[in-house]
Amino acid sequence: MKYIKDYKDGDRVFDIYLCKHKQSAVTKNGKPYENLILQDKTGTIDAKIWDPNNAGIAEFDTLDYIEVYGDITSFQGALQVNVKRIRKCQEEEFDPSDYLPISKFDIEDMFTELLGFINKLENKYLKQLLQALFVEDVEFVSLFKKSSAAKTVHHGFVGGLLQHTLGVTRMCEYYCREYPLLNRDLLISAAICHDIGKVREISLFPRNDYTDEGQFLGHIVIGTEMIAEKINKIDGFPVMLASELKHCILAHHGEYEFGSPKKPAIMEAVALNFADNTDAKLQTFTEILENSSETGWMGFNRLFDSNLRNTSME
Repeated sequence: MKYIKDYKDGDRVFDIYLCKHKQSAVTKNGKPYENLILQDKTGTIDAKIWDPNNAGIAEFDTLDYIEVYGDITSFQGALQVNVKRIRKCQEEEFDPSDYLPISKFDIEDMFTELLGFINKLENKYLKQLLQALFVEDVEFVSLFKKSSAAKTVHHGFVGGLLQHTLGVTRMCEYYCREYPLLNRDLLISAAICHDIGKVREISLFPRNDYTDEGQFLGHIVIGTEMIAEKINKIDGFPVMLASELKHCILAHHGEYEFGSPKKPAIMEAVALNFADNTDAKLQTFTEILENSSETGWMGFNRLFDSNLRNTSME
């Protein structure tokens, strides 16, 4: 099959893709059309069915695998598919692994490295807490390995939550070496736990969308509740240590306008906020570069509020 990342303006499309999203719409002239998002493991692309009543457009719905025939066009700097025909496919016609974006790193290797950080914790209460989550809670571990870190923007793929968590933890380990006043066990524990609420905030692929709980509460509150539930089962867990850990989770977005219920009040919370933001921003930029065919200026990006460019290799 031809993957979405390999298409360019003017290409012809004739292959099977996952219909990630389908929505009916109306043009300014009152003519109905369909908005689609097609997906494979390399990414997504917008698609339009300008003539939904065309006999070549078979019945299908969101999360169906469909054979698409059409043309690649460019609209406002982004590629999209002008769909001519669609056929709903049967299970034997496709391999689901071709359609789910997945981390480029081995999931089991990453998880083993994460467990290594937990095993090195010296504080018996924090170590017991993290083992209760990442060793003993089999259901949580399964979800954690499969989850993405976001619906879009960064680490939006299978294993993305694990990859992001490991990246943040590695960065926090560096901070601890450079800034000895940091409580290493607290910061590493907070780094490993900071996004655990995402296993309940965002559904697994192929849907990868916000759950009702995610819409109502968000991963920061959900994660803090998950931590509290485990702590309540550990005899003698220090009250102040529990508050400091939960504070790090609650403050890891740094600012109220970024969805953080609290602003960082301790050094470890500041470090976690910086590590989380750094890993998210650099991964976002990485994905932009990997998905762009431009060799120079790539145009304005609202996430960075800047006209972005590839770095010169000269």
